Amino acid sequence: MGAKKRNFHRELMARMGWEEESFRIQELFMTGKREEAVAAVPDDFADEISLVGPPERIKDRLQAFEDSDVTTLLVGAASRSELRQAAELVLG
Repeated sequence: MGAKKRNFHRELMARMGWEEESFRIQELFMTGKREEAVAAVPDDFADEISLVGPPERIKDRLQAFEDSDVTTLLVGAASRSELRQAAELVLG
């Protein structure tokens, strides 16, 4: 979670309506409780900013991203087949 005084990630999370959670996560992280900080990230927040899960779920949620102001989609894949699958979902 970076610097305590000026932290892009915490500030963004707060602007998105998760201010209380952002401070809790930062406090845990800054006191060396990294695993607890990760566990404190609300599932709903992660769901709001990412497309995760099985392909069927991603396909269902992809429309919401296409309808939003999002202009860039970053894809992380552990293999070529995962990358190919992501491309097929996004490109149709």
